[in-house]
Formats: sequence, structure tokens, C-alpha cells
Amino acid sequence: MSTVWLQVGQCGNQIAQELWHILGLVDGSCGKIDRNPFCSRDGKLSAVCVDSESKVIKKMQKQVNKGLFRESNLIVGKQGRGKNWACGYNKPLNSEESLLYKTMERLRKEVELRDCYSGTVLFHSLSGGTGAGLGSHLCEEIRDEYPLGQILSVAVSPYQTGECPLQHYNILLCLSWLQRYTDGIFLFHNDDVLRRALASMGKKNVRESRALSQVSLSSMNTYIADCMAGLLFPVSNFKPTSGLNMGVEPWELVRSVCPVPTMKFLHVAQTSTRGQVFWDSMVSSVTHFLDPKSSMGSPHYSISLLSVARSNHCSLIQPQSSSMKKLQRAYGCVSWNPFPLSLWTASCDMRDPTGQRHSLTVCANHSSIVDLLKHTLEKAQKMYSAKAYIHWYRKYGCGEGDFEQAFDTLSSVEAEYCSAGE
Repeated sequence: MSTVWLQVGQCGNQIAQELWHILGLVDGSCGKIDRNPFCSRDGKLSAVCVDSESKVIKKMQKQVNKGLFRESNLIVGKQGRGKNWACGYNKPLNSEESLLYKTMERLRKEVELRDCYSGTVLFHSLSGGTGAGLGSHLCEEIRDEYPLGQILSVAVSPYQTGECPLQHYNILLCLSWLQRYTDGIFLFHNDDVLRRALASMGKKNVRESRALSQVSLSSMNTYIADCMAGLLFPVSNFKPTSGLNMGVEPWELVRSVCPVPTMKFLHVAQTSTRGQVFWDSMVSSVTHFLDPKSSMGSPHYSISLLSVARSNHCSLIQPQSSSMKKLQRAYGCVSWNPFPLSLWTASCDMRDPTGQRHSLTVCANHSSIVDLLKHTLEKAQKMYSAKAYIHWYRKYGCGEGDFEQAFDTLSSVEAEYCSAGE
């Protein structure tokens, strides 16, 4: 009961909804003790759902009727934000009718219901006007209003081939805001999620375009939600003798994998199997799509690493076991961190309490973020130098100073990650 969950935009709401399904909160299969980290004392989810359009939020009305959500926590705007970061960030400003004001009011009420408020987990995208723009502004306001609370962002990056002409500006501005105001950023690349979602379906030749086209948006959302469930659902490591889990997993995760405040981008991957479990095989599966080198040819590395094993055979996996050493080698843990690996375990997987399903979720503070930063900075700089689409941002109060600060922020993050592996 220490966390508030904030779902912003179409992408953020869809992923969070899939997460609640996986955890058994929607159909009621989740036990009362396991619901505790996600719900208030009245049994309702500690979640605030906001979008500038109604099509996704309207689908949650059935869950309001079932008592899962508070109806006042479903916040809908009157029109979209045109996939424009500046429009989502600034429109309308300082008005009691604004999505920002309404969301912060509902967030305040949820914080007041917490036994001990620890922080907020935010689900959103990097390219949409609402997810990127409003999500950035909410991070800023939450940091200002609750400076002692932590903020975790679950952010989805669009395909590199392009989804809209403004995506490079939106990613640039949103990532710079997240870098300034959050404590950790789970970053999911659509290209990587697409391949991993296909592999999780048991398909081969996952790099063929015909095979990739078979993956639905719902399957990709399910994979991301599976990863987050694997990391944030209660584990045995933090279970008190009373058996009542307070939901410290998100904030212990930040402490484990973000040892350097300026380096907070987290790569997440998951694999699962049924029947007999072989941890070496699962490590090979979870690292299969991990690029060993960057686009510039330099080897990738990890500052810190968290592995979460959920199985009734967790006694076979230990921090010094061969499978965990293999995992550290695959992720290239830096030599200057004497304890790069943390291992959490749970006696069963949340999707199958009978013990037939086994999962391994890995969260790494990984240098692969440099490739996205380089690509974004290069594309955005070319557009900015040509003054392309700048008038669409100026219209909503986003000036040259905002762009220059964003370029400087991401350039410094890139330099930090490059120097950390030397």
C-alpha cells in the first residue's frame, strides 16, 4: 500500500490494464494478501487513469461497476493532443478543467489513502502527445509536490522506422524530462518487444518480416505487462513474518539497479517455460536477442543487474550458480561494481500458482540506451537545424530553450554511459 499507479495515454492505459489482468486483479483470482501492494484498504486499485480521448478509458467502465476502479479516477479529455509533446505538456495550462489539474487532484487523494507513500509508477509512451507530453508534465509536478517520493517510468519507444513525423522531437523532450525528474526508467523498444513477443509465442525465424507481421499489438502489450509483473509482483525476499507484503519491490529495485543517479535507463527481458525447468537454458533464452555490441562496434555492458526467478524450483538457482555467472557474462557487468547482481525469488509464478510455469525476468542498467540516444539526437538535430515542424511546438509554448536543454541533457547521459564502461 505504498505505491500509486498512474496510467497516461492510450499506450499507458493498455499496458497497465494488461498488467492488472495478469496479476489476477480483474477476475478476482489474486489472493487478498497479494492484492495489498496494488490496492487500498477498500479493495480498489490505487490507480489513476488519464487520457485525452475516451476510447480506451470507456472500456474500463465495466471494471468500475465491478469495484476495481474508483470512477473518479478515470479522467478523460475532450480532444487528442495530435502526437505533439508541447500540446500534451501545455494545453490547457493552469485551468481546473485541465487534465494535469484533475490528475494531480486524484493523485493527491490516492497518496492520502496510503499507509506510507513511497512513490508513483507511471505507464506511458514516448511518442504520443498525451503519453509523452502530459506524462512529462506529471513527472515534473509529482517531483515538486512529493519530493521525498520516488518516480518510476514504464516508457515505450516507437519503431525506429517511424510512426509519426514528430516522434524524434517527442522522444528527445520526453526522455530529457524523465532524466531530470524520475528515479528509474523502464525503457521498452517496440522493435525489441516485437521480436521477443514473437519468440514467446514459440515462433521461429523471428527476424523475417512475414513472421513479425503476425504479432498483434495486444501480444506486445502482454509481453511488456508480463515483464513488469515479473519484476513488481511480491517476492520472497521482502515477505515479512506476518505474510502481508507492503509492496516495496519497485523501490528496492531502484536501489539495486540504479546505483548512479545520472544513469537510470533500464533494459527488461523475460522468458518462461512449463514443466521441467533448466535455468541455464532459460538464461540462454532471455539473452538471445541481447546485442553484444553497439551500432558503433563497442561492446555493451551493464552497471548493475537484477534477476527475478519465479518457480517452485528456485532452490536450484543461487547468486553464485553457473546460470547466474552466465547471465553476468552475457550482460557484461562492469568490473568496478563489486556486487553487480541481485537475485530475487518467489515460490511460484503469478500466472500459475500451481507451479507448472517458471519465469525468469531480468532488469539491467544497460548501455544499449546509447544506441537510442544517438539515433534520437541525430534525427532530432537534423530536423531542428532545418527548423522542421518547430512552429507546431512554438504554438504551445515550447521554445528554443526547451530544445537546447533537451539536447544537452541527453548528450550528457550518452557521455555518462560511454565513460562508465571504460
